[in-house]
Amino acid sequence: MLEPSAKTWALRLADFWNENAERWLFVEDTALARRLKISGYYVRVAPERILQDRRALQDYVLVKNHVDGEQILAAEQIGTEFLQLVRLGLRDPKDPLIKNSTKVVDAILKTETPTGPVWHRYNRDGYGEHEDGRPYDGAGRGRGWPLLTGEGGHYELALGAGPMPYLQAMTATTSPCGMMPEQVWDEAPIEWRRLLPGRPTGAAMPLVWAHAEFIKLLASRHLGRPFDRPRAVWQRYQGKRTTCTHACWWPHAQICDVRVGSRLVIALPEPAMIHWGRNGWKEIVDMETIDTGIAFHAVCLDVDRLAAGERVEFTWKWRESGDWHGRDYAVTVTPSRISRAEKACA
Repeated sequence: MLEPSAKTWALRLADFWNENAERWLFVEDTALARRLKISGYYVRVAPERILQDRRALQDYVLVKNHVDGEQILAAEQIGTEFLQLVRLGLRDPKDPLIKNSTKVVDAILKTETPTGPVWHRYNRDGYGEHEDGRPYDGAGRGRGWPLLTGEGGHYELALGAGPMPYLQAMTATTSPCGMMPEQVWDEAPIEWRRLLPGRPTGAAMPLVWAHAEFIKLLASRHLGRPFDRPRAVWQRYQGKRTTCTHACWWPHAQICDVRVGSRLVIALPEPAMIHWGRNGWKEIVDMETIDTGIAFHAVCLDVDRLAAGERVEFTWKWRESGDWHGRDYAVTVTPSRISRAEKACA
């Protein structure tokens, strides 16, 4: 259990992350969204500079397991990770943004096999056998994961449907000894390589992670909710977006703006004195950080009364060494940020 002060800081940080999930990871009005007739969808991963610029979703990100260092636009790489927002209790399963993203995932990553549906991890994944069935050798093409069938079952359970078809599909992929594979073949059969649709590839088997997902889905079916949903998360959010009161700036995660009415938290790994001012270093104030109790030191800058367009400038001096950091930073106060997609969920 956290001490009361540490708990307060942990909740401020959690609320900040929860509020910004869509701002950092949801893309709108792409060619794919228009083709599927949806407003937008969650991307698999966003470049770090998304914290400063929404246009970062048009940057390229590395696609793993390709010998040529293949890259793809962040806005075009799709994965199933967003389903954890539902499973953990951060978003409602019927949230329009979640439902739109499942349409994208099913259109791009889902494959129907003789043993049931499976999903790829993400588009253009290179971890799996080559097209001709040659073993993965540091590059290849990703295949369907029974593990992700289990995650799909958890989403169906959250929607109020029964997950039994997903449990049956996972069971059908097992070896004669009951071992669940990491991946199954989901192309035309290559019999001489023993690659048959819906059956194990040459990937890891058993994949204990898949067995664990199967057991958790069984338990979730009995409970009527995700077995591994944290109680504290559900009690606080119950699948709903929140409006945070504190925006957190870190040296390794530098936000560029703070919403009107929020307080700005400067979080550092070690104790320091924060030296800050407003609108061109006016009204300068020095503040000592406090130990939050959760592995960082911080101050809350009183910027909640600043108007949109005003700026906060700051730097710091390390308490132990007495050295100045040697660089200034600025954060701008902005109006409330609500995307078209988020308005549809309001």
